[in-house]
Parts: sequence; C-alpha cells; structure tokens
Amino acid sequence: MDDQQLVPAAVLAAKNGVRFPNESEEYRRARDALLAEEIELRRHIERVARQRRALPPGGAVKKDYRFEGADGPISLTELFAGKDTLIVYSYMFGPERERPCPMCTSLLSAWDGEVPDIQQRAALAVVARSPIGKLLAFKKERGWHHLPLYSDTTGDYSRDYNAIGKGGGDDPAYNVFTRRDGTIRHFWSQEMGDVTSDPGEDPRGAPDLMPLWTLIDTTPEGRAPDWYPKLSY
Repeated sequence: MDDQQLVPAAVLAAKNGVRFPNESEEYRRARDALLAEEIELRRHIERVARQRRALPPGGAVKKDYRFEGADGPISLTELFAGKDTLIVYSYMFGPERERPCPMCTSLLSAWDGEVPDIQQRAALAVVARSPIGKLLAFKKERGWHHLPLYSDTTGDYSRDYNAIGKGGGDDPAYNVFTRRDGTIRHFWSQEMGDVTSDPGEDPRGAPDLMPLWTLIDTTPEGRAPDWYPKLSY
C-alpha cells in the first residue's frame, strides 16, 4: 500500500473510542498519543518487511552441507522438505557446553508450539553443534514436541553462516534460505549485534524474535538490564 494514502495515525487514534473504568483524562490523552505511535510503529514494521521481501537474490549456496537428525544424515537441500523457503536457527548448544544457552532455550520453547503453523509456510530447522543424541535428550527433558533438531557435525554450516564467534564459541544465528529454479540462495539473516546496538540497550535484532520480550515490553517495568531467562527457577 502507498503510505501517502494512509489515514494519519493521530486521526485513527482519535477514532479509537476505547475507555477503561475510572481512567483519567490525563491517562486517555497520553494513551491516545501512544496509540498513534503504535500505529506508526506497525506501519514502519510493514515498510521494513516490504523492503526485506524486495531484496535482490542473495548468495548461492554452493556447499553440500550435511547434518545429523533424529532419523540419520540429512542435507541442507533435504531440510527444505518440499518447501521453497527454509528457516534455520543456530542454537547455542555447542560441544563445549554441558547445558544450552538459556536465552536460546527460552526462544525455542516459545516456538515449539508454533512449529506446525510455521511449517505450513516454510521449512524450519534448529541446528546446533552438539551430537544429535545430546540434543534429543535435552528436547525430551524440556518437553518440546515439534522442534526439528539437527547436529552440525562438521561445523561447516555454523562457520559459514555466522554461528561461531571469533573465539570459536557459539553465536546465535537466524538465516533464511530460498530455493528457486533449483538454486538454493541465502535470503536474509539477522545482522544486528554489539556494533549496531544503542547505548543502554542489549544488542538485539528487529524484529525481536523472542515473544518473551514482546510481552515484557508491555509492562511498566519493561526489560531489566540485569535479568535474563534461566533454564530453571
């Protein structure tokens, strides 16, 4: 949609008409102003999504990456599972870790129930460098039902697609690949991190992939600079 054809956000906010018991006029004025900003944010998110979808073709995938899944060896091509698009999340659960990254685990726990829906639109794979037996044991422990876990046994994929840091440890990575006319290409990856972070804020991507933070952002306390998810409480 042409943004110039959109009704101004403040006009839409004024039409909202929502009220709650015992709210003050001061609250309503501030809330309507916030609503206008939320409308603008929604529109900006959609503009960014359109710009992302319009990216030119990314780099061709020329290596035959191999993984180990619950049912044995599998290639990157096979991970597409008949779809034209493949999402690969690199899980920070490398061989040097006895336990996985709590942040990654929180994210994946939220995704687990969404997997059947995601797979209607795209293939999904969660890749880590620990042996597949270790990954599947943790999947059972965590109570995940749907997440498709794969071991990057050689580390080749993880090295090439930014899931191994400069010191050789794990980095989280989210990559999207396409298969068009028989050619697999990299489409998009989150590239926001330490060097792109703003003062006083944790480095994070936009969109933020963690539903946890979306919910916390709606609270008066917001994100605490010294709190992160744990594997258990």
